[in-house]
Amino acid sequence: MRPMVGTHPVISGFHPDPSVCRVGEDYYLACSSFEYYPGVPVFHSRDLVHWTQIGNALDRPTQLRLPPDTASSGGLYAPTLRHHDGLFWLIVTNVSGDGNLIVTATDPAGPWSDPVFLPDVHGIDPDLAWDEDGTCWCTVAGVSQYRIDPKTGETLGPARKIWSGTPGALAPEAPHLHRIGAYWYLLIAEGGTERGHAVSIARGPAPDGPFEPCPANPVLTHRGTRHPVQNTGHADLVEAPDGTWWMVHLGVRARGGTPGWHVLGRETFLAPVTWEDGWPVVGEHIDGPHTAEPSRDDFDDTGLAPYWVSPRHRSPADCTTGERPGWLTLHARGASLDDTGVTFLGRRQQHLACRARALVDVAQGTGGLAVRLDERHHYAIEAGDGEVRVRARVGTLDPVVATRALPPGPVTLRVDVTPAPPGGPRTGPDTITLGTESPDGTFTELATLDGRYLSTEVAGGFTGRVIGTYAAHGTVHVDWFTYEPLE
Repeated sequence: MRPMVGTHPVISGFHPDPSVCRVGEDYYLACSSFEYYPGVPVFHSRDLVHWTQIGNALDRPTQLRLPPDTASSGGLYAPTLRHHDGLFWLIVTNVSGDGNLIVTATDPAGPWSDPVFLPDVHGIDPDLAWDEDGTCWCTVAGVSQYRIDPKTGETLGPARKIWSGTPGALAPEAPHLHRIGAYWYLLIAEGGTERGHAVSIARGPAPDGPFEPCPANPVLTHRGTRHPVQNTGHADLVEAPDGTWWMVHLGVRARGGTPGWHVLGRETFLAPVTWEDGWPVVGEHIDGPHTAEPSRDDFDDTGLAPYWVSPRHRSPADCTTGERPGWLTLHARGASLDDTGVTFLGRRQQHLACRARALVDVAQGTGGLAVRLDERHHYAIEAGDGEVRVRARVGTLDPVVATRALPPGPVTLRVDVTPAPPGGPRTGPDTITLGTESPDGTFTELATLDGRYLSTEVAGGFTGRVIGTYAAHGTVHVDWFTYEPLE
């Protein structure tokens, strides 16, 4: 049975902080990527519901510098994507390095320019807007605003506080400034990005105000409700060619008992917007796609698909499809999956139920298939040294929970994620089963683990699960990787 309208994202998995713009009949959207490289995924759509990733805005070391000690959930926060004067403009904060920066492109699929830095703009979640005179306004969390030259990064005056959001509300952030009709509208998130998250709005006669708040604020929140989508906030607005208005925003699908665990990260949802007395009224979410084709990568191309990411950096010398034709080759520089020197290549988990498989050759090393939330929270099925083993890293604990002899030759490793059956208040959101698969498809389970320990409510942070292959020691070759939705 199809779920009720409004329960499914339009971009599922760890794709938070959406920012959207339209050029003609085409929509483009960018999301936060935090500690992962390449940074800031960029998507394209013709209907706001079906999205295809076309690239990453920061995909070169000259654009994105994430030090080896970048903390999980550090890195790139909350981009804004806009189209102005024939160019696409993207501004984002690198909290682990260069601060606020701007890149531009004529084609949003790339290549994007090297960054222009804004050393005197202080604050995360930067927004760009241009007024009729061509003045560029940069607004940041707080909510403070600067006049800037976006081509040089120079500020053209001091910061000015323009609105504090709802009195007493936590964390006014994620500002987006839009000229709509006679007013400038300032959209913000507040309440924190957890269960109290909300979207509020104010309007004024000019981009720098003065701003009056909407009397119906917040215009979007699910706090204190039983709605299956929670943590709703961090929104952006876009007008369709037919004159209708739409809002993209983040939300989570928490599952299990109390307090509810979300494991996919914050996802992108879509809602219609109507206008009453000059204020936006946000409707129920539009249901996103429920079907998805399995994906398979045989690593036959010289480059990698844009959905592949790695923590902090991805060295071509350590992660390549050119060394052994038709195989992905991973060279380890660390000692274990929680070491920042490990070579890991993964893709976001985008479905509440899924299966991932990989055929790996560990004749020259140790590695395998992992479900990663961060360095201190991951499950892995690892092959090497004559055995296959399941590791379960949770905080300071890192036990091997199951082993079996390694069969000769390359081995197919498999991970199944399935929703937990209904239970009491202590029931987790899902289970993660790890094992091996024989050439005839027979699955040998080594361990089934509780998925709640790979959730944001346990680990903290702002990201979601990423599933992929890794090398912990020596060299690991991967013939193919498949990801299959099971919903």
